[in-house]
Amino acid sequence: MNKKPGIFKRIARFIDKKIIVPTTKVIMKITKKLGGSNRSLETWLSRSNTLLFVSLFLALLVFILFDQKALMFNDTSAEVLKDQVVEAVYNEEAYVVEGLPEKVDITLMGSRSDLFIAKQSTASKVTVDLTGLKPGTHKVDIEYMRPNDSVDYSVNPSVATVNIYPKVSESKTLTTDLLNQDSLDSKLIVDNINPEVDKVVIKGTDDENAINSLQKVATVKALVDVSSLNNQEVGTVTLKDVPLKAYDSNGNSLDIEIVPSKIEVSVDLSSPSKSVPIKVVPKGDVSFGKAISSISLSETNVTVYGEQSVLDDLEYVPVNVDVDGLKEDREYKLELNEPKGIKSMSVNNITVGISLGAATDKDISNVNIDVRNLDDKYSVQGLSQSDIQVTVNVKGVETVLNNLTAEDITAYIDLKDFGPGEHEVAVKVEGTDSRVQYLSKTKRVKIRVVEK
Repeated sequence: MNKKPGIFKRIARFIDKKIIVPTTKVIMKITKKLGGSNRSLETWLSRSNTLLFVSLFLALLVFILFDQKALMFNDTSAEVLKDQVVEAVYNEEAYVVEGLPEKVDITLMGSRSDLFIAKQSTASKVTVDLTGLKPGTHKVDIEYMRPNDSVDYSVNPSVATVNIYPKVSESKTLTTDLLNQDSLDSKLIVDNINPEVDKVVIKGTDDENAINSLQKVATVKALVDVSSLNNQEVGTVTLKDVPLKAYDSNGNSLDIEIVPSKIEVSVDLSSPSKSVPIKVVPKGDVSFGKAISSISLSETNVTVYGEQSVLDDLEYVPVNVDVDGLKEDREYKLELNEPKGIKSMSVNNITVGISLGAATDKDISNVNIDVRNLDDKYSVQGLSQSDIQVTVNVKGVETVLNNLTAEDITAYIDLKDFGPGEHEVAVKVEGTDSRVQYLSKTKRVKIRVVEK
């Protein structure tokens, strides 16, 4: 009790120093600016009681303002934390856990100051403790680790039903899959893909009803993204951290643990090419009494790029020209279309000149009939001489026909899907010179298909 008078004195000195004296100085300055005409106001303000009451009023006002702020800051409030990641605590080497939600929502309740601290804290997390649980089905609580005990919380969902399985492992052959192939330079092809390992270990459960069942895994692939190749030049490019993914027999992705989860892959790039002639293929019939005497091209050859097996079978690049009803010489500006399997060409547009002359025709006899698309286990016999050779009528300008022989003409029958027995099939004719029209005088022939 003896200490109380000293405390009050210190409070009085504080009020006098921090409130009364500054307030008095402000009032005195105002009085001087008002001038001598306001003596009554000056007299009133000069009274000690007036200054005391004004100072007390200001002190109360400041106290009320701070008190209201404190009340507002201490009001109970609520905050919702969306999509909080759930961490499960268990022996990951020995067990597989299914049914646990990946994310939950947390509702926090408390004062605004506590909520502010809780939201900023890095120590808070959502956990499920599965330690000590045996394989089987369990209901477990989802807990929120609070940064301080003054905050209440609720978790949605707060309970999860989980299945715990013993973890097993299995070795699986690794395959590769190319992604974003269109991003590769059109003149390049992927020759070979060499992963650093050819087998990986997959881990999961042997229960066929489980999501992570190893029995569902049909293949494991290294996903090689062509767009990530920094150096698109002929040679070998190495890709690091190529992800691995497991798939079922229907091509659906599976959430299976794979060891290793990422590997290094070497990609061999090459640029096979070949120069082939451009062949004009007239479509339709020119005007009556006319024939094509010459065909000129702005480019006679084109370099094509693609798989080597495609290049080996490619003999020329065709370009179709519509000459139906053509009466006089004409030039065509045409676009070259890439043959199937060709990725790029050195020439994309050409100019074709067609010249006409007087038409004539003649017959070329003893043209042998070839057989196409017959199964290797069969052979073909013609039933008569007229069924193994035909006469072909050719139409064109005289100077072209004079140089034409039977060796320049191919007659053939297509025996795809034909089996043993006697058959009557259509004869087709083609020739090496596209300026000439070819027509077999024998439309159909009789043949016998026998087993070898």
